[in-house]
Amino acid sequence: MNGKLAQWLAQGLAKALLPALVGALALGTWEAAIRLFDVPPYIVPAPSRIATALVRDWPILGPALAFTLEIAALSLLAAVLGGGALALLFARSPLIARSLFPYAIILQVTPIVAVAPLIIIWVDNTVAALLICAWIVAFFPILSNTTLGLNSADRNLAELFRLYGATRGQTLIHLRLPSALPYFLAGLRISGGLALIGAVVAEFVAGAGGHESGLAYRILEAGYRLDIPRMFAALALISLAGIAIYALLAGLSHLLLRHWHESALPREE
Repeated sequence: MNGKLAQWLAQGLAKALLPALVGALALGTWEAAIRLFDVPPYIVPAPSRIATALVRDWPILGPALAFTLEIAALSLLAAVLGGGALALLFARSPLIARSLFPYAIILQVTPIVAVAPLIIIWVDNTVAALLICAWIVAFFPILSNTTLGLNSADRNLAELFRLYGATRGQTLIHLRLPSALPYFLAGLRISGGLALIGAVVAEFVAGAGGHESGLAYRILEAGYRLDIPRMFAALALISLAGIAIYALLAGLSHLLLRHWHESALPREE
């Protein structure tokens, strides 16, 4: 088991090496261009200035990052619980699915920037309003993918279960849920990034400072002060947080699917 895990980690590091080299090359080119053309830091700061601002302002940016990640994580958890439960209901009753699914689509296609001010006005608690906004963005991929997965179980296997007298509960647990797992995990990877986006957008609209302030507010604050290196440092933290969320969820997907699903099996290159 430990050997397989070490092999998987080594393969992951090898696959990450090329993107890391491309990123290093891009940062080096960026740094050289800033120095060559003597671009002022209040227009575009060099990566070295951004790194300096990140270290210098970490006492401010660190808690803001933790707050944004907390909102994203809680909204993703709510999306998983709500979207998963509703997908089970939709798969069990096509009538309910036809009745409610259009309203889920409305939630998905309505821009969160348009509804966030209303939610913040209606909900007295700022944190609760941010959670609702981020949940709206992250909810639909979980619902849609899980519903699709539950309805994609092999019909021949379903007939076999029926032939052997399996109950609807047994068919759900032993056939439909395993069939839906890859779809659910794909939706989870999408929703992880969307939850972060929803949290940041909601923070921009709320503009809440003080203790309950995330990276979006720090970006606004830096913009007001023309502290462009800090603004870029906050943007870099949001990007790195998104990459970390995706990597974490992709790793979870691999661990759950690696022994039986073709999407996670090793391929020859």
